[in-house]
Amino acid sequence: MSDKVEKILVSGDVDGNFNQLFKRVSNVIQKSGPFSMLLCVGNFFGSDNSQWMQYKNGVVKVPLPTYILGPNHSGVTNNYPDMKGCELCENIIYLGPSGIYPCSSGLRVMYLSGMQADVKKKNNTTFIMDNILALETQATNKPAIDILITSQWPHAVCNFAKKAEGCNPEISGSTMISRLAFKVRPRYHFSGLEGVYYERLPYRNHRVLIEPARHVSRFFGLANVGNSEKQKWLYAFNITPMAHCDTAELTKQPTDISECPYSDANVAHQTKENVAQSCGAQFFYDMNTKPGDDKRGKKRRGDGDESGERRRMPPKPTGPCWFCLASPEVEKHLVVSVGNHVYLALAKGGLVPDHLLILPITHFQSTPDLDEDCREEVEKFKKALTKMFKKKGKSVVFYERNYRSQHLQVQVIPIPAEAASHVQEIFTDVAESNGIEVDEIPKLSDISQVAPSGTPFFYAELPTGEKLYHRVRKNFPLQFGREVLASPPILNVPERVDWRECKSSKEEETKLRNKIRETFQPYDFTLEDDD
Repeated sequence: MSDKVEKILVSGDVDGNFNQLFKRVSNVIQKSGPFSMLLCVGNFFGSDNSQWMQYKNGVVKVPLPTYILGPNHSGVTNNYPDMKGCELCENIIYLGPSGIYPCSSGLRVMYLSGMQADVKKKNNTTFIMDNILALETQATNKPAIDILITSQWPHAVCNFAKKAEGCNPEISGSTMISRLAFKVRPRYHFSGLEGVYYERLPYRNHRVLIEPARHVSRFFGLANVGNSEKQKWLYAFNITPMAHCDTAELTKQPTDISECPYSDANVAHQTKENVAQSCGAQFFYDMNTKPGDDKRGKKRRGDGDESGERRRMPPKPTGPCWFCLASPEVEKHLVVSVGNHVYLALAKGGLVPDHLLILPITHFQSTPDLDEDCREEVEKFKKALTKMFKKKGKSVVFYERNYRSQHLQVQVIPIPAEAASHVQEIFTDVAESNGIEVDEIPKLSDISQVAPSGTPFFYAELPTGEKLYHRVRKNFPLQFGREVLASPPILNVPERVDWRECKSSKEEETKLRNKIRETFQPYDFTLEDDD
């Protein structure tokens, strides 16, 4: 396969600094070349293009075939004699507004010029959904896309990864490019315009345990040529066209892989109304406020946003629910803290006195069903509780059972810190004794991508970072999680496996709730001012 390897260079925004670009490229070629091509993302032309004429007139030669994207603002369109694509000078080719460039080696390079249009009408510096759909169609039923180049970043690219320093693609990025990357699954994706270098963790393109393994994708944001901060603006890499790759090698998953940052919830869709970034509904509960207000006196967005548009409501329970906070069945004396979307409560018949539950205020059956706001607040409670128990010399196990249950309950069980290293082993032993197969899923994965909405499952997050998952088929023991943690050498309280044998009086529960509320108060983010 060695004769099929392509050596590629990719540059960030040139901004008219042609001499510095091609001097550096020539040095790289001399040291590590030859290279097949140079791809340029972002702004090729800038406010000062005085260096351009010597290349255009052939006085100075461009050292290798260079492929550029179109303009991102109207001030430089005069440098493109044909907006459909053309050769600007020897070895510099403007690819065009959008399309796929097939190399003779079999390498497939998808390109998209310009910025996402604010309106449905396209011009020479923008793209619209029609361009995205056309690219998706071109990519269908053919060898997958090896390289995607865009000027604008995808807006959701930092999900499940570190944030980019110096820019915020959630504001400046494109939901349409997020969709494109999500649909065509490029092996490499390069963007510019943000003025910073950002190398994202590689991300997977399949759902773990549900779909067969696919190749991974890698995203790079490149800085401006010659930037004063010395951030990386030229990237060199080797790539074998996918058409010539061995399947096993192609689908090999690196150790630092993350989940795909894109989903149907955060990419643009075909309807005009959904082009803006998707947002989940928010709901608030407080028994002492008027209907329509949250506990801080603000209008509930669930009743309508600022435009008056009705937002998606969560599903209603099929019968009385003991955990919907507004339900008359809920035992409110167990409530420890109430957030905007999620609340914390003392577990009835807990394994230990400080056994807690994290629950959505309104009705959601499981974590995969949660909207984005609820998810974020669940994670806030987890982090706060982990800090609280760490201060007390304890570790925490979080688990959820979506089987013969109606309302999401994230079980929060503190254990002695010295027992943390034994938890995974005990989970495995108890699972084997019950004829259950427990899979470990990647640490950066999301349960919602492993278990689609409606899937019965058991899921646990261990204090040592492992995440365990079991797809429930039938006859799953309802007390499995409690059985594991009640075992020695973790809690060693086998007599407390069944919660019904551990009940306390309402007076005792209230006293214990007050004690936990006091302990949690320094970590309770719901008490912070909402300035």
